[in-house]
Amino acid sequence: MMGGTVLFALDEDPLGAGAAGGQLRRIREEVEAHGLEVRWARTGTDAGAVLRTEAGLAAAVVAWDLPPGRRSPARKDAEKDGDEPGGAAVLRRIGRRFTDLPVLLVMSDGADDDLERLPLWVAETVVGYVWPLEDTPAFIAGRITGAARAYRQSVLPPFFKALRRFDDAHEYSWHTPAHAGGVAFLKSPVGRAFFDHYGERLFRSDLSISVEELGSLYEHTGPIGEAERNAARIFGADRTYFVLHGNSTADRMVGHYCVAQDEIALVDRNCHKSVLHGLVLSGARPVYLVPTRNGYGLAGPLPPAEIGAASVAGRVARNPLTPGAVSPHAEYAVLTNSTYDGLCYDAIRVARELAPSAPRVHFDEAWFAYARFHPLYAGRYGMSVGPDTFDGPDRPTVFSTQSTHKLLAALSQSAMVHIKPSPRAPVEHERFNEAFMMHGTTSPLYPAIASLDVAAGMMDGPQGHWLVDEAVTEAIRFRQAVVRMGRRVAAAGDRPGWFFGAWQPPAVTDPATGERYDFADAPAELLRSHASCWQLEPGADWHGFPGLADGYCQLDPVKVTLTCPGIDATGAWAEWGIPARVLTAYLATRNIVVEKTDSYTTLILFSMGITKGKWGTLLDALMDFKALHDEDAPLDRVLPGLVDRYPRRYTGTTLRELCQSMHDHLRDADLVGLLDTAFQELPRPVVPPQWCYQRLIRRGTERVRLADAADRVAAAMVTVTPPGIPVLMPGESIGAADGPLLRYLGALESFDRRFPGFRSETHGVTVDDETGDYAIECVRQDEDIPAC
Repeated sequence: MMGGTVLFALDEDPLGAGAAGGQLRRIREEVEAHGLEVRWARTGTDAGAVLRTEAGLAAAVVAWDLPPGRRSPARKDAEKDGDEPGGAAVLRRIGRRFTDLPVLLVMSDGADDDLERLPLWVAETVVGYVWPLEDTPAFIAGRITGAARAYRQSVLPPFFKALRRFDDAHEYSWHTPAHAGGVAFLKSPVGRAFFDHYGERLFRSDLSISVEELGSLYEHTGPIGEAERNAARIFGADRTYFVLHGNSTADRMVGHYCVAQDEIALVDRNCHKSVLHGLVLSGARPVYLVPTRNGYGLAGPLPPAEIGAASVAGRVARNPLTPGAVSPHAEYAVLTNSTYDGLCYDAIRVARELAPSAPRVHFDEAWFAYARFHPLYAGRYGMSVGPDTFDGPDRPTVFSTQSTHKLLAALSQSAMVHIKPSPRAPVEHERFNEAFMMHGTTSPLYPAIASLDVAAGMMDGPQGHWLVDEAVTEAIRFRQAVVRMGRRVAAAGDRPGWFFGAWQPPAVTDPATGERYDFADAPAELLRSHASCWQLEPGADWHGFPGLADGYCQLDPVKVTLTCPGIDATGAWAEWGIPARVLTAYLATRNIVVEKTDSYTTLILFSMGITKGKWGTLLDALMDFKALHDEDAPLDRVLPGLVDRYPRRYTGTTLRELCQSMHDHLRDADLVGLLDTAFQELPRPVVPPQWCYQRLIRRGTERVRLADAADRVAAAMVTVTPPGIPVLMPGESIGAADGPLLRYLGALESFDRRFPGFRSETHGVTVDDETGDYAIECVRQDEDIPAC
């Protein structure tokens, strides 16, 4: 039995009588006898539904004269293409959804000129033709099942295909891991429970590098090497490496390779902590580039002026760490693309701007692995920078690190490094592989490798665009639904007129016609097809970022930021508000977990796993929260767990009272403004990060309360979530007691004391459980800090 599904798109009743109907029914029975499931569709509408929902198709049998059906996508295709029958629209849709799916076209018996009246493109689309009454059902079914079998084998990418072949051989395991295909688990009650939960196939495919026929992750040979080369082709790289410890390891790997001891690295301050870890390992001297911020507290892009050659040279010259560097010229530049809130650069322009300042540019694309597969993101990802888009000797070598599991379909911790080298800064495989091996493992999890192989295979050809386009489309529908719900609430007149918003342009323009639409009323096709609808126009209030240029930065539609009343993108405060932390606490009680929460915004990711039912549930929860707020519901009804944990603080409080008191506190403390100042006025660097790390592991540091931390040198990074970006790096001066950093951290400390249960997640800060005091790791005062 082979498994899989075959679409029969035929205008025949599968239970009907007549010669043709009876013959087709017998063909169906023969196909099912070979282990295939048959999905019968009598119109283009029905066939479109199968093509949209059935990813396991192995073949299709389509009647050219299939009726289109009622206003289906197939019907629209037929209307667009003139008087073509429904079968033509189904063929076109198959071509957009699948790569090389075998299609047999059913022709009318007795029509001698059928082939001659078909458009020429049909012959390039189908693998053959069927006249139902001219051959036996068994023969026709054999053609269908043979094509399906070949297709099912061809869609498997290299490593996954080899792993399945090895698994099917049922070989005994004489190598590590010691569970020996799961057998060891069967000898213990708890082990048996573990085995039963995950199933035998997982353990049979958990293998050792001793299995030579599967290749080596370190040597990049065999099916593993073939899978990496296949991924490089799909993602547009010259070389791709599979990484099994997440994008954090990929970032450390690239940084460790690109910059050496006491060399200068240009680092986006809106960077992940793993980038800093790479600098600690390499001993580099960072010069930070400062991104913009808006009134919500969201981190924006590095503006064009910040990455220009003159600006970079000025920052390098003013940095206290530069005099001790090997050279005043940077060897490496790294920036986040897209940002956590979905802002993506014109990558080609960024590479051109940074080229005079660094020979190597690293785009940290942890959340952006899908960009190559949809025209909305054309030119906005690292691997779009190459000799075809940036010719000449100045082109830098480009690295892209992608957390494949985040927004593509791979197992957790699965990541890739893509490289497009330039003659200016060549990347020899043998040298880079030393960094790869230093951060890798000799005991890789083979199912994780297979998931990277499969994730790449899923994006190959038209199916990659189809998968991303579906996520984009659902995100657009949700965005428009939020705005429309807000309109309905305001127009109803029977309740307070507020609702949540979505961070996006309030209006868009059709570039073809010049027609202007409110965002909620714009055609979905316009929003999903034209990148101009998502670009951040210079000076626009809706985004609130200064210093941008036309086309430089674009909002990613699949990263949806919900906005709460209380403040806007320009930083203007309202008299009342709903802090986002309260909303996300409520959503958690509805089993809705968001990606990131800032003071008045919440980030929702529309991955390839999104469905209308999923986002419809979120929209319903937003309406329910509004109703509870408007009726001033008791907090023990809305957040009972919070009241149970902190009864003295919250007993007798209502939801509206909590929201208003938290809003008043945030506004009076101006926490968003303090955040902006802390990020714009960077601390003064004193020593390189690596020097601080060496003191940290040799007891050369001590924990110091904020009240006593003025002018001390930080020994560890401080990262506050929200917003999840470091505010203090090792080796930097904490600054004066009334300086921007301590004022901001002090405001956070005060907030945490006032609102237990809503504490910020602050890496690098310890909190005294009794007093609530913040403390951070500092270099001991008796340490001899070197002059840099």
